Amino acid sequence: MAAYLSRDTPHGVTPEQVWAANGSNEVMLQLLQAFGGPGRVALSFAPTYSMYPEYARDSVTEWVVGHRESDFALDLDHAHDLVKEKQPSVVLLPSPNNPTGTALPLDAVTTLCEAAAGNEQSGIVVVDEAYGEFRRAGTPSALELLPRHRNLVVSRTMSKAFALAGARVGYLAAAPEICDAIRVVRLPYHLSAVTQATALAALRHAPELLGKVDELRAERDRTVDWLRGRGLTVADTDANFALFGTFPDRHAVWQGLLDRGVLIRETGPDGWLRVSIGTREEMQAFQEALTQVMEEQS
Repeated sequence: MAAYLSRDTPHGVTPEQVWAANGSNEVMLQLLQAFGGPGRVALSFAPTYSMYPEYARDSVTEWVVGHRESDFALDLDHAHDLVKEKQPSVVLLPSPNNPTGTALPLDAVTTLCEAAAGNEQSGIVVVDEAYGEFRRAGTPSALELLPRHRNLVVSRTMSKAFALAGARVGYLAAAPEICDAIRVVRLPYHLSAVTQATALAALRHAPELLGKVDELRAERDRTVDWLRGRGLTVADTDANFALFGTFPDRHAVWQGLLDRGVLIRETGPDGWLRVSIGTREEMQAFQEALTQVMEEQS
């Protein structure tokens, strides 16, 4: 995994900087068990991944949420001030964001790492790159900042781009001291031999397993252009989905698509819907169905 991650940073990643677990959900829970807990705070910025508050609850960590701007970017002044005010032990930042697909610029990561490092509890900043392989060309990974920020954690999963959700393989890159801290809280035998063998086999065949990523990126960009051409607002996305809207009654649109055999996600802020990117044929079916639904509701 260290060699695989090293492709996304000129500085490289060593094995001592990598920790793997039973899915990225266990990675997140272990981080909160190690660095959160009673009397400590975990912080994120909404809209954000819906499971983060569950991880905070499970680790008895206070959950605090700030808010993003209308285009789902971070207001860095607001984010910096909130980190200084709340003194979080853990800051959780999905990039690309779930559910919006918005990627964080590196200066935002640096700002929050520096703010969290100055806290009384010297908080860690977790950049959750679950959809990182789908980034647009020129969008950097937070892995590039690991040598600069000792409190930075970058997490990944094999569930998305590798299409291995059933294998349950999540992993992170961080300073060796952070990996050592996680060893204190992990359960014995938490990562089975079968899981490890599956992950190693997937990494050996990464080019083949990731072969569809470029196609999905291209189809995503075509879908975004098409949606905007229909007069809809679409969040800038570096993931394998697109959040679009807004609709006075998003459930009616969702239901209209479902009635035509197209299932998308009714998620995100009010008025928005999210479509996962599939094959050209699947996206054509989505476009035809959405056109019909919008014409009926116009």
